[in-house]
Amino acid sequence: MRRVDVLSDVIAIVRTGSPRAARVEWHAPWGQRFPSAPGAAGFQVILQGSCWLIPASGDPVELGTGDVVFFPHGHGYGLADTPSTPLAEPACDPLEETGLLAAASVGRPRDGGVTVTTVTLCGGYRLDPDRAHPLLRHLPEVIHLPARLGERSELRAAVGLLGGEIATPGLGADTIVPALLDLLLLYGLRSWFDGRPAQEEMTGWAAALADPVVRAALDAVHGDPAHPWTVRELGARGGLSRAAFSRRFTALVGRPPLAYLTWWRMTTAARLLRESDAQLGEVAARVGYGSEFAFAGAFKRAYGTAPGRYRSRARAVPGVSGR
Repeated sequence: MRRVDVLSDVIAIVRTGSPRAARVEWHAPWGQRFPSAPGAAGFQVILQGSCWLIPASGDPVELGTGDVVFFPHGHGYGLADTPSTPLAEPACDPLEETGLLAAASVGRPRDGGVTVTTVTLCGGYRLDPDRAHPLLRHLPEVIHLPARLGERSELRAAVGLLGGEIATPGLGADTIVPALLDLLLLYGLRSWFDGRPAQEEMTGWAAALADPVVRAALDAVHGDPAHPWTVRELGARGGLSRAAFSRRFTALVGRPPLAYLTWWRMTTAARLLRESDAQLGEVAARVGYGSEFAFAGAFKRAYGTAPGRYRSRARAVPGVSGR
């Protein structure tokens, strides 16, 4: 069985296409609206200066240099130099398919004077809305990771490398930047999971990943989805009886163990169909089906279309889930 990392698996499976990013210089006074983007996850990094986050609900939040903010569900929000500055329409859309990187400058010094400049790095990840992993659905609307000296060194390093690469792209940028964006997302989510107060009651997938019994079962399923797992076998990995394990897994993950196994197999198969040239029989075997016929039936129940047609549509229109 391969060594697994459930969080990495989740991001690799649900993300479609290449992430996009834009470096924006803001000259006060400025305010910008970022509309909701269903089927996407976004982020903002404050590279220089400060600003205010204007969430869709709740009070404004002051952001400083080095702060990272994630929007896992693509909900709309605003950024501004002060909480009272009116919000204009977007100056750039990092998810537009016009190129990996973009740059913009908003506002200008008045009468040749000098204004405070804030520099942000905004970006987004397209997700497959039909196969959103419950781990992502259970995240809060906004994840704010304030910059603190000596903390989250890996996240700070990713921010620094990404900011430098976008400011002055060099040879290999088209490969380097997507990799750094993935690092930013993974380090950000890891920081959020690891940084939750010990006394805070965890629910949903935060609790599932922290529970050694459920985590052992998830590692097994993700490590070898082709194995004919049984509830008893998965429960035994955590030392629980079949019934006790099933109750615990279902309560934390949101679906019974074998239902999650089937869901993960189909999600993995969809990615193989989109991203590889593997024959249907090979795909079927890699997700635990002994025949193409059985696999095709299960896939059609999950996606509403045959595997071959799903592959054709996904390649004809990148990002299309096949429905």
